[in-house]
Amino acid sequence: MEKHFLQIAGELAIAPRQVQATIDLLDSGATVPFISRYRKEVTGSLDEVAVATIRDRIAQLRELDKRREAILESMREMGKLTPELEAAFMAAETLARLEDLYLPYRPKRRTKATEAKEKGLEPLADILQEQDSNTDLLQAVLSFINEEKGVKTIEEALTGARHIIAERVSEDAQARANMRELFLKKGKFKAKVLAGKEAEAQKYKDYFDWEEDIAKAPSHRILAMRRAEKENFISLTSFPEEEEALFLLINQFVKGDSPSSEQVKMAVVDAYHRLLGPSMETEIRAITKKRADEEAIKVFADNLRQLLLASPLGEKRVLAIDPGFRTGCKVVCLDAQGKLLHNDTIYPHEPQKQTAEAGMKIRKLCEEYDIQAVAIGNGTAGRETERFVKNIHLPKNIQIVMVNESGASVYSASDIARKEFPNHDVTVRGAISIGRRLMDPLAELVKIDPKSIGVGQYQHDVDQSALKHSLDDVVISCVNAVGVEVNTASKELLTYVSGLGPSLAQNIVDYRNLYGPFKTRSELKKVPRLGDKVFEQAAGFLRIRNGENPLDASAVHPESYHIVEQMAADLQCTIQDLICSEDLRKKIDLKKYITDKVGLPTLQDILKELAKPGRDPREQFEAFAFDDSVHSISDLKVGMRLPGIVTNITNFGAFVDIGVHQDGLVHLSQMADRFIEHPSEIVKVHQRVMVTVTEVDESRKRIALSMKGLQTSPPAAEKKAKTNKNAESGNRQGKRPQAKPEPEEDMSILLAKLKSKFR
Repeated sequence: MEKHFLQIAGELAIAPRQVQATIDLLDSGATVPFISRYRKEVTGSLDEVAVATIRDRIAQLRELDKRREAILESMREMGKLTPELEAAFMAAETLARLEDLYLPYRPKRRTKATEAKEKGLEPLADILQEQDSNTDLLQAVLSFINEEKGVKTIEEALTGARHIIAERVSEDAQARANMRELFLKKGKFKAKVLAGKEAEAQKYKDYFDWEEDIAKAPSHRILAMRRAEKENFISLTSFPEEEEALFLLINQFVKGDSPSSEQVKMAVVDAYHRLLGPSMETEIRAITKKRADEEAIKVFADNLRQLLLASPLGEKRVLAIDPGFRTGCKVVCLDAQGKLLHNDTIYPHEPQKQTAEAGMKIRKLCEEYDIQAVAIGNGTAGRETERFVKNIHLPKNIQIVMVNESGASVYSASDIARKEFPNHDVTVRGAISIGRRLMDPLAELVKIDPKSIGVGQYQHDVDQSALKHSLDDVVISCVNAVGVEVNTASKELLTYVSGLGPSLAQNIVDYRNLYGPFKTRSELKKVPRLGDKVFEQAAGFLRIRNGENPLDASAVHPESYHIVEQMAADLQCTIQDLICSEDLRKKIDLKKYITDKVGLPTLQDILKELAKPGRDPREQFEAFAFDDSVHSISDLKVGMRLPGIVTNITNFGAFVDIGVHQDGLVHLSQMADRFIEHPSEIVKVHQRVMVTVTEVDESRKRIALSMKGLQTSPPAAEKKAKTNKNAESGNRQGKRPQAKPEPEEDMSILLAKLKSKFR
């Protein structure tokens, strides 16, 4: 285990004691958010990323250890474990190296080499591999002719011996290591369209005759080619140049130019073509798939984080509209906590076109329920409904906001929605989701499978287990970073709080329903099965506003309450006085409160929290409007400059909603006037941007955009000062969610279409 501590410490450039302390905490059941937030003294202030990396890396190394032990046990049972082999197995640092060493001994199905050994030809293979120029090869081969064993001719004997040598070559650990490196460094993906598939496979046209270095192939192209192959549109190979591969093998195994050497050379060529080459291709395809998966999952996770942390409007009374034409627009009124007060249907569009009646109804509902904002879904009839609402002249203090409704239909048909609103149909539930998403995107989006939210890249093609693990990490991180109001949170939101999970989340909701709102954090211990360990992990992330103890509304952990109480006592004031008075907080000498368990990192966090208890880290809500002259793709003209919202980020560009029911693509080459490696250097999901229309294909619903020469709103990192200023006001507001991206297939298609233009 100490070896693992040292290895991980070296990889992360941190001290081994930090790694060991973190692993000890993880093994004791502590969560990543808890460790990074409340155990800074123990870990040396490692952040969430470092803690999660340590968690994942130690899991990998432990799995490697399990496999190593299984192999050693197998070797012992076979009686083939020598001290030298055991040392080699123990020194193996990767699974690939471990499996290479084990391959010659691993039980295998019947092979040509097996048959040759049964015919007694293994000694002949040994003679050939010695490649002794003094050996009389003909005489040696003749001694192995044995009709009873099925060796009737010289060629049969030599062929059998070569099969044995070929298998040895393909199982040689050094040969496999060299070949693996060659495939990865100099291998090429080669794609060809299958005969007769040209018309059917147009969306993969870019790969009809495609060649690319394996080492340089980006994630999205690897996944696109694999999908095209899976759908039986193209053939795909992954090999280096054959001459170079054979040169490496011949250089390793052929020692001269004797007749025996010539036989070995023939065996090496056979080994590459029949065994080692296909084996390496399978392995390299698995390696590149994993690499592509990791990159695609990272893109998805980054986008999801930005989406979940989109700024909430806050606790406002909202009228939400799920737009539609023939079936009408479903309207709901929600109170400031998101509770459904009223639902109705209006028909402002064709074919009914009851515009006047619909307008009167909306105005009446806004007045009756004292509405502060109108949320309009951005799907079908979204822009038309926005225009209708703006034209009925609501009071100026009512904000009209288009909301990204991606995933709302998934939520409305889910078990969660049915349990929340058993007496309402899917259209009402969808409208409720749109309204709540404006009020608090995080609280609403946790109810939806992240894969349905629409910010991924080939999410259905990647390793689903790895994807779920990564996305769960993101949701947990976001939920705990923001904090959860325990008296209003849904079961789904509580589920992601550090230490809880679905069962305890339900227990909290049940207890709350039975006994009323929690008055103190300590009351959480009365919840069935919520013991001291869970309380320790969860309490700091749960908020109780207007409770008996003002600290319960903050991120100060209950284990540190005594410190704040002592600070107040030393200053002869109350805790509330400390929260309200900056002058009092300035008098606190943190060094007085340092102990063997509590250091400056925790004390500094406490002081920051006293200044802004329960501060929401999300940015302030900012109004946004599309260009009123543009409502559909037919309104677009090349050269137009339009405002938009970034809806999805991929490796090759960013998708932007410009209000025409079809996102446009800003290719990576069109994102800035300078070279950039990734769109995230320029934009974030939900960022407002200005774009220029460079190409419109109305028939295929494709829009090409450019951001060159145009100013964008500053990325989140540059808004830190502004964010902090907004946080001081305690205003839980945020940016407006926007439209869903195109299906992932279209990303690849559009990239292919635009490639030549943007080069």
